[in-house]
Amino acid sequence: MYTSFFPPGSVVWDLVGEDKFSAIRETIRRTTTFRSIPGLDLEGFTRAVIQREQEQSTGFGHGIAIAHGRTVQVPNSEIALGVSRQGIDYQAFDGKPVHLLFIVASHPDRQIDYLRILSCLATVARNELFRQELLACLCREEVEAKVCNAFNGVLQRSYAR
Repeated sequence: MYTSFFPPGSVVWDLVGEDKFSAIRETIRRTTTFRSIPGLDLEGFTRAVIQREQEQSTGFGHGIAIAHGRTVQVPNSEIALGVSRQGIDYQAFDGKPVHLLFIVASHPDRQIDYLRILSCLATVARNELFRQELLACLCREEVEAKVCNAFNGVLQRSYAR
């Protein structure tokens, strides 16, 4: 089912964490996205994301990482974005620092929605001009508007197929 992603408060504009685990913790803690999910154990969700990250890095290159965790406490998939201007030492596949850290929370039984979200994020993130535009934004609200429009456009096209 199509919903709107990246509402106000879903972007952490100025991450200070310099390694992937502190950046993951900071993004989850600072965004309203995950704090607003009724009954979500934030510490448990954070552990699930970090455990997944310890199995294999989700830094896929071009300054992008898409960390994710699954929990039955999340009825619908939710996404947050942490933006780091200085870059995060993430052990990404290309060895470059991560500047855009997406974190996805999903329910284990909603595999198709989860895969569709990952695919849409990867599609949006592969666009070099779009990545540059996000990093050139001057405020959190501008990032939220740009990423919301781009992501929801790709998501709508994927549901139309």
